[in-house]
Amino acid sequence: MTNLFLGIIAVAVVVMAVIQVAAIIFAMSAARRIGQAADRIEQDLRPVVHNLQAITADAARAANLAAMQMERTDRVFADLSRRAEQVMAAVPNLLAPAGKGLAFLNGLKAALAAIQELRRASRRGTGQPEEEDALFIG
Repeated sequence: MTNLFLGIIAVAVVVMAVIQVAAIIFAMSAARRIGQAADRIEQDLRPVVHNLQAITADAARAANLAAMQMERTDRVFADLSRRAEQVMAAVPNLLAPAGKGLAFLNGLKAALAAIQELRRASRRGTGQPEEEDALFIG
């Protein structure tokens, strides 16, 4: 009976060894296929990664150009603001003589109007009553 148990144990050990060898062969085959799949994926993704690197470089260059344009625009507006302030500071100095000339012209105009009114009054005669009394309502 012990020989029978020993035989059963020996057969079980052989079956286990065969199963382990089959599992090792299956694992090696699966590992080889996984390696091949990884190689294919790497080859397929290599152009995508290259394109992403090119896009990233282009985006960085575009961002750099945009920053330089913004700095240039900022300088232009600062210069424009400075010049506008200079013009606004110079306007009163330029308009002061014009304002004096305009006041002189207004005074001259008033003097001519007064002279013209005196001429009309002299033509009408001083003995006639003014027509304003006829317009008075009261």
